[in-house]
Amino acid sequence: MKTRAAVLQEIGRPAPYRESQPLVIEELDLDPPREGEVLVRMKAAGLCHSDLSVMDGNRPRPVPMALGHEAAGVIEQVGPGVRDLREGDHVVAVFIPSCGHCGPCAEGRPALCEPGGKANNEGVMIGGGHRLRRADGTTVNHHLGVSGFADYAVISTNSLVRIDPELPFTHAALFGCAVLTGVGAAVNSADVRPGQSVAVIGLGGVGLNSVMGALVAGASEVVAVDVDDNKLALARQLGATQVFNSSEDGSAERIREATGGGVHSAIEMAGSEKALEFAYRITRRGGVTVTGGLAHPERQVSIQQVSLVAEERTLRGSYVGSCVPVRDVARYVGLFRQGRLPVDQLLSRTLTLDTINDGFDRLASGEAVRQVIVFDD
Repeated sequence: MKTRAAVLQEIGRPAPYRESQPLVIEELDLDPPREGEVLVRMKAAGLCHSDLSVMDGNRPRPVPMALGHEAAGVIEQVGPGVRDLREGDHVVAVFIPSCGHCGPCAEGRPALCEPGGKANNEGVMIGGGHRLRRADGTTVNHHLGVSGFADYAVISTNSLVRIDPELPFTHAALFGCAVLTGVGAAVNSADVRPGQSVAVIGLGGVGLNSVMGALVAGASEVVAVDVDDNKLALARQLGATQVFNSSEDGSAERIREATGGGVHSAIEMAGSEKALEFAYRITRRGGVTVTGGLAHPERQVSIQQVSLVAEERTLRGSYVGSCVPVRDVARYVGLFRQGRLPVDQLLSRTLTLDTINDGFDRLASGEAVRQVIVFDD
């Protein structure tokens, strides 16, 4: 069958993207689902900094590549061997497939799935090979097993979670990346406990979810940190108890003073080594610094090594919020329905597939928190 998809032609085209057009809407041939796969009609897909990181080269991937990983839709067709999903199911895509059999999956850490990570790096499906081709027969790579900036996508069931059909697709799409990664970083990776203090550095869609996750976990103080005053205001609206602009001199010292020597947990979501160093500086003795931001692979972090020992500090990475998607998506949707996780407040605007480059201009400039492509029926 045919599908329209946003294809990244080459890495590193400069902003403004409206002019350089790194993403081109192409009509591609889409193979039918194979063993363990389904055909999904996309209904909504969010624009994320992880997509932008591929476009600008911070997360190098093979091109041409059909981008998009934060998506939700309806199953149109099931492939051979699929038993847990059926036609008509509403699903959210998760950006790393979990095979369920490798060492990390067996240990309950599906975010570290070894076959899934290898497939994502190579731009292929976890079941092997490609499902997208141009008219001349050349293959188009898959983005994180999803390639959700498209009318239709073939996706492994290892990358999908069934959701309540009453959940609006524009909200549902965010649960596969921004919510899992952000809320999970606070609830799972940092293991925030009631009464603790938490700082979140970097207030994009993921970071703001970490703010909400810390509140859900019972943090008594939630400090929001960014260089954008508008995002600081939104964090305050979502429940942050204090906000600090990190571009101001002495902001780290002021945070330490305001929190009695630093926070119990600092969560870095800016994707910058300087932001991670800042997060480490504002973490108290015995505290944990979590990073979920994806900096360029060549970037290095400088921290005081002795403090890890003498202060019993913890520095921890968090991928997909250390989540178990089949468990945590349902949990977080439940919190959203209770009004405790107002994900809808992060939606800056909706757009069409044809205006995707404009959307990435807004994302890169910091003008938008979360934008969602809505697909026509």
